[in-house]
Amino acid sequence: MSATASRRLISSGSPFEEEIGYSRAVVADGWVFVSGTTGFDYTTMTISGDPAEQARQCLRNIEAAPAEAGSRLADVVRVRYLVPDPADFERCTPVLREFFGDIRPAATMLSCGLADPRMRIEIEVTARIGSGG
Repeated sequence: MSATASRRLISSGSPFEEEIGYSRAVVADGWVFVSGTTGFDYTTMTISGDPAEQARQCLRNIEAAPAEAGSRLADVVRVRYLVPDPADFERCTPVLREFFGDIRPAATMLSCGLADPRMRIEIEVTARIGSGG
């Protein structure tokens, strides 16, 4: 088997993927690596100004990639939250708890600049297919 035979690319159809040169997710050897995902609704290319709604849309966007790989959010073992303003993170926590409260993946929150000033949160996850029981 070649080195690329166990590697599959997943696209969300976002124009950012082609423009920048990345995949929404990469599936490799039972792992799903989901790229940093923002709160854009890719069907309308709109984004809410509310950080909590952006977090919810991020996770809706993220859910599709593991599903296409035969995985689900319950398989997430690692999550990274990127926020330009740490004060926004507290507004996002009820949404994050809704999605990850029972899963409880290892998590990191970083405060940093994002590519677009409208973005209030970006979320990246790593999942192990079948690890969620």
